[in-house]
Amino acid sequence: MAYLLGIDVGSSSVKASLLEVETGRCAGSAYHPKTEQRIDSPRPGFAEQDPQCWYDCARDAVRDALRVAGARAGDVKAVGIAYQMHGLVCVDQERNVLRPAIIWCDSRAVPYGQAAFEALGAEACLGRLLNSPGNFTAAKLAWVKENQPEIYARIDKVMLPGDWLAMKLTGETCTTASGLSEGMFWDFHDEAPARFLLDHWGFDPNLLAPIAPTFGVQGTLTPAAAADFGLETGTPVAYRGGDQPNNALSLNVLNPGEIAATAGTSGVVYGVTDRKQFDPQSRVNTFAHVTHAPDHPRLGVLLCINGTGILNAWTKRLLGDLSYKEMDQLATTVPAGSDGLAVLPFGNGAERVLGNRNIGAQIAGLDLNRHGRAHLCRAVQEGIVFSFIYGMEIMEGVGLELKTIRAGFANMFMSGLFCDTLSGTSGARIELYETDGSLGAARGAGLGAGCYGSFGEAFGTLAMKKAVEPGPGPYAEAYARWKQVLEKAINN
Repeated sequence: MAYLLGIDVGSSSVKASLLEVETGRCAGSAYHPKTEQRIDSPRPGFAEQDPQCWYDCARDAVRDALRVAGARAGDVKAVGIAYQMHGLVCVDQERNVLRPAIIWCDSRAVPYGQAAFEALGAEACLGRLLNSPGNFTAAKLAWVKENQPEIYARIDKVMLPGDWLAMKLTGETCTTASGLSEGMFWDFHDEAPARFLLDHWGFDPNLLAPIAPTFGVQGTLTPAAAADFGLETGTPVAYRGGDQPNNALSLNVLNPGEIAATAGTSGVVYGVTDRKQFDPQSRVNTFAHVTHAPDHPRLGVLLCINGTGILNAWTKRLLGDLSYKEMDQLATTVPAGSDGLAVLPFGNGAERVLGNRNIGAQIAGLDLNRHGRAHLCRAVQEGIVFSFIYGMEIMEGVGLELKTIRAGFANMFMSGLFCDTLSGTSGARIELYETDGSLGAARGAGLGAGCYGSFGEAFGTLAMKKAVEPGPGPYAEAYARWKQVLEKAINN
């Protein structure tokens, strides 16, 4: 049996899955750690992880997935990597990591991105980067340069998390155009690294790794990595993509007008367009999709809400004795609108959709004589959904139509209440599939290694599990009240 291996490096865990090439069936999957990966926050707004933990968790997950599938090392024909976006890994000439990785939800670089935007001007940044430099990888590097000059002086290459893991597996140092765009290192005018931004911050262009194709052999497993992972030396790493473009790929969202969504630790709505468009306030962001090419533009417009599933997990820990299913059931005993209780889910760092403000998670309208656990459970889910709707209104403002949303049957999309509320409030049909980021990375590897001859062949076995049609309900009124609470919090 021939398999494709997908590895998805998240901030909470690393998941590995084996996909049967011929049938498209998931033969085995596993994740590590079994509890959430550690995120260090040495100061408020900081979020860091040790990259070695990603490698160790990937190794353990791959070995477990091989065991579940009953697969041998030589059965794996290619490896694909998906990874948490916007992180910064700094390595020296010996490829040693110089400091903990600054990950996606770290907000320390916001002032650096804003200062660059003001200095370079909206026309250059929005017209060429399609975004403000914001809190992305390039701005994080600017923070390191100013605050840790002794470390900056030793940097040979800067990498995204997926670039680093691929380097550990293959010994090859490279990145992709899609990856550079998510870090604000890509100039869409020149379709090349953004020299004007590098020059502004005084970055040596050689700090960027060479560019490899997103789909294609980017290196092969070294003997050491193969021994660690239980794989065969020389197995090709043939695909990599940031988690949200990769999630879209996993759902066969490749063409203009198609929409993908996730609702894990953070929540994302990601729409594909062929136009180089942007939000003037950079509240939603435009990146090169994994299928982007200069003569075949495919851009992903991304709405990210940092505080989604993490809020639901916090609520579960707070309540202590309820499972997620029980929380969902309890929430359905309360009518839409949660009897006036409103929750703002923005408690996981600065939110781009709020103009990089960090207003924190908030509970409003709490009546100690009326509200109980059921109200809190429903208000949390509604708050997460309504934050999606708030961002989707911005996406519609830059030309995306949100008629159908595809998502994996996972995380909060396993909740019937969540799906009904999202569909009922947005008016969009929701299609749910049995897939995830690791399976998307596996299919990407199959395309990159030539196991599949086309996208149609790669996704011919992807089947829809469930569809949710928009139904009646007092969602508009509940959303309007929630939005008033948000606007009051923003203006305070």
